Amino acid sequence: MIKRRKNSVPPPPPDCPLRKCMELLSGAWTPDIIWYLRDGERRFNELQTDLPGVSAKMLTTRLKRLERLGVILRSPKPTSPPTVWYGLTPLGLELVGALSVVVDIGHRLKQSHEGSFETRL
Repeated sequence: MIKRRKNSVPPPPPDCPLRKCMELLSGAWTPDIIWYLRDGERRFNELQTDLPGVSAKMLTTRLKRLERLGVILRSPKPTSPPTVWYGLTPLGLELVGALSVVVDIGHRLKQSHEGSFETRL
C-alpha cells in the first residue's frame, strides 16, 4: 500500500478572492452577458437576441444580480417607450480581460487536442 502524503498547502481562507470571483462567474449565462457587453451598452432585447435559449426571466435575474454585484450598470433612457440599456462598470471591464484569457486558453486546448477534448467532456 502506498503511503498517502499530507498536503502542506493551507486551505484557502473562507472569504478567498478567487472563490468570490468564481462564484460571480459561475451563474448560467453570466460570462456570456459580460462577453456581449464588452464592446458597449446593449438593450435587454439585444442581449436576449445575442443569447439564444435564455429566457426573459433568467436574463432579468442575471442582469439584476450583476448589477447588485457592481459588474454592470443599468441605465434607463427617457425615450418613448422607455428603454433600458446595460453596460459594464470598470469592474466588469476587468472581468472581460480575465474572460479573454480563458477563451484564449480554450482555443489552445482545443487545438492541442485536435477535437479529442470535446469527446472527453
